[in-house]
Amino acid sequence: MGDVTTGHQLRLYNSLGRRMADFTPSADVVGLYSCGPTVYSFPHLGNMRPYVFADTLRRALRWKGLPVRHVTNITDVGHAVADSDTGEDKLEVAALRERRSVEEIAVLYTKAFFDDIAALNVLPADEYPRASAFVPQMIEFAARLEERGYTYLLPSGLYFDTSRSPGYGALAMMDVAGQREAARVEYVEGRRNKTDFALWRAEEPGVRRVMRWDSPWGWGAPGWHLECSVMSMALLGEHFDIHTGGVDHRELHHVNEIAQSEAYLGDGEPWVRFWLHNEFLLMNAAKIAKSAGGGPRLADLADAGYHPMAYRLFLLGGHYRSQLDFTTQAVDAAQATLRRLVTRVEPLRPLPEAGTFEAARALLADDEAGDRDKAAMAYLDQIDAAICADLATPKILAAVQEALRDPDISSEGLRVVVAAADALLGLRLADLDPRAIDRRRSLSDLDPAQVAAIERLIAERTNAREERDWYRADEIRAELDKLGVQVTDTPAGPAWELR
Repeated sequence: MGDVTTGHQLRLYNSLGRRMADFTPSADVVGLYSCGPTVYSFPHLGNMRPYVFADTLRRALRWKGLPVRHVTNITDVGHAVADSDTGEDKLEVAALRERRSVEEIAVLYTKAFFDDIAALNVLPADEYPRASAFVPQMIEFAARLEERGYTYLLPSGLYFDTSRSPGYGALAMMDVAGQREAARVEYVEGRRNKTDFALWRAEEPGVRRVMRWDSPWGWGAPGWHLECSVMSMALLGEHFDIHTGGVDHRELHHVNEIAQSEAYLGDGEPWVRFWLHNEFLLMNAAKIAKSAGGGPRLADLADAGYHPMAYRLFLLGGHYRSQLDFTTQAVDAAQATLRRLVTRVEPLRPLPEAGTFEAARALLADDEAGDRDKAAMAYLDQIDAAICADLATPKILAAVQEALRDPDISSEGLRVVVAAADALLGLRLADLDPRAIDRRRSLSDLDPAQVAAIERLIAERTNAREERDWYRADEIRAELDKLGVQVTDTPAGPAWELR
């Protein structure tokens, strides 16, 4: 067992070096930065995994009694289509497609992101900085890199010279030559190295961008990688403890963040100590991606009768560093498990406050149930050992389910164990109504004429999407929502059911 006072040592898998390491904070407050959404479309289920993972990490730090300052950015400028250094901004493309202003696009999809993380019971970050509010600081950051000799200017913008960065590619575990060989193949006239990236993207001759700022390098917009370095340092300090994101950022975005940040600081110290990355969510063995036509949304699951906590449980049922295959059978199983858990926990309510190991241990120490406290303490140790072993949430789920079946644990001890597990899992076991978990309707509730009308609307929506008439497609989805119809877009075509 772990120490009765502090429990087990928290160990995390650091992508920088690909190794497990003891985590101890470098300051009184843990600085945690998470790469946030680019708000140009509705987030799909795969987009939500990084935030549930980061939330689990934050809960683990709280469990160990470590204060946290958490920052998650909102990318509302600078992210070019296909993650490239040239071309149109994703928000500008979305605005043209949907016949809205860039501001309306940002507001619409930022709200959708906040709605989804709230539904998934993700603890709010301390700050959600918008990239567009930090452009002056980004210009200053790039100017300092220019002064230090890390940049060169091309007609397409200001570029970071990766040959000047001795440790470039360390996060991706590739030497500079290998990193250059594997780099994106986008051709940029005059670029010295394939891995060099834009700090500032200049306007093309004769083309006026919608989002544009004046700079020492002409009118344009910041490069995508710049924002995270600037905003994290502004809100967490020049060095901080943990940076999180999806595994797709590990080979490019985060590599470039490190290069520009360490060049900017010039102190010879690692910019960030721990880098943690979650794996992809798959559907039909392929990554769910907006660029591939999007994927099912959390709202789609809710419309189909699945509770958001069922999706959270599905994610926590796999380790964050393992790929997960999203299937109807898997989410059905997660919903059934959630329903069983909540039904078993309901008679134990109200649950005590057990958000830290110290608080949970103290609650058990105050119990006078004798030997039965030892059973609860053993489960508490299992939970602590699991979260300290790189956030092993599947083992926490197994421990709480076993405790709920254990005849040797006292009711008070069980209440503490469940409360402790839920403080880490965030499944709302303390207040979720089991009757609210599954509200799916049957197709037998409809007559043939209703079914035919629904299928006509779905066919019309499909045609609208094929013609890229997104406004009409959204209108039809709203009509279907009013009818209580959930449509899920799959590679095989749209599938629908009643919510």
